[in-house]
Amino acid sequence: MADAASRLVALAEELLGNQLPVRVRAWDRSEAGPPGAPVVVIRHRRALRRLVFRPGELGLARAWVAGEIDVEGDLYEALDLLAGMIWEKEESAPSFGLLDFLRNADLRSAAAEFAKLAGPGLPPPPPREEARRRTGLRHTLSRDRKAISHHYDVGNEFYELVLGPSMVYSCAYWQDGGTLEKAQHDKLDLICRKLALRPGQRLLDVGCGWGGLVLHAAREYGVTAVAVTLSEEQAVYARKKVAEEGLAEQVEIRVQDYREVKDGPFDAIASVGMAEHVGAARYREYAADLHALLVPGGRLLNHQIARRPLEDESAYEIDEFIDAYVFPDGELAPVGRTVGLLEDAGFEVRDLESIREHYALTLRAWVRNLEADFARGVRLTSPGRARVWRLYMAASALSFERNRIGVNQILAVRTPESGASGMPLRSREWRADASATP
Repeated sequence: MADAASRLVALAEELLGNQLPVRVRAWDRSEAGPPGAPVVVIRHRRALRRLVFRPGELGLARAWVAGEIDVEGDLYEALDLLAGMIWEKEESAPSFGLLDFLRNADLRSAAAEFAKLAGPGLPPPPPREEARRRTGLRHTLSRDRKAISHHYDVGNEFYELVLGPSMVYSCAYWQDGGTLEKAQHDKLDLICRKLALRPGQRLLDVGCGWGGLVLHAAREYGVTAVAVTLSEEQAVYARKKVAEEGLAEQVEIRVQDYREVKDGPFDAIASVGMAEHVGAARYREYAADLHALLVPGGRLLNHQIARRPLEDESAYEIDEFIDAYVFPDGELAPVGRTVGLLEDAGFEVRDLESIREHYALTLRAWVRNLEADFARGVRLTSPGRARVWRLYMAASALSFERNRIGVNQILAVRTPESGASGMPLRSREWRADASATP
């Protein structure tokens, strides 16, 4: 097994059809690849066995989570180099099936060499952080509760480490630099201004997280609020913050699915970073439910990650790593489809603001928080969970920067039959006292 690194680099370059942009250090301490580049460390042959039995992203993810693969040097640079090469390969390569592989002697030989490097043995079990096997239809009430629990019920102290004191887990709004805390404050205030919140109004926060938005809206805008989450740990944390701030008369935190909210109507609804969990099959129902919960003239602020549209939308596949380790059953849709479904439900879409670059900055801030005290992050969760978060946040930051995905704030109104939307003529000012009066 001498010089495993050189053999791995040669195999990778043969399969990808280009020079590998990173160095490789193998379990036998051999190294190969361009000098000075980030180093991908393969600590154990078991990582290769994972790829033999589960080729592709999920096999690589399992090896990363298990600590069998690591990166020395700049993680962003390594991911950017590798992702750029893979994306370029995907976009330029024709479709390739099993018969093509069987007819290609060079690829068959490369696969046999890779299997030899991997060594004998059964497929290693997935790391325990992987979502448990799921059965039944997606996005039922019970399955959604399990999916949300997998992601959010990993310890509030861990989220405090990553998110910082704001405990706001969605894209911040960066204006003229400043800290993560200021950017999150500015995002919460922007949402309140877009919703034109006023004292005495009733706000519903769908997927409220740790309560940051309803606390801000009650404290700064005088509303009463109902906030729903499927995470028990989030609810415990949010209720404690509500009590500490003396807002118990204004804010109610519920462990409840949005489909179970029956005590409308509300003057405004915010859905921030939640709709990605809804799923394509349920989105029309989601939009109709929120429309029915609003008073005529009420506003919805839908803050949602979007993917780029595909030529063949039926070819969309959920990202294997994200589905197994981060957001089970999460789905992304193009922003155009989201707008169309909101309109189908009866909403009038009045404003759409893309804040894609803001999410890249937010994710990089979260990665810095985690890396600054990674050992504590491991203690608060597990080595695998901390590695999941570091990889997913860094890779997501690059995806936003490269315009692979985006994030949009869509402001929609349940416009009454009279047509009086209540929207200001110059909506981009988003003044707290904005009205439709010229």
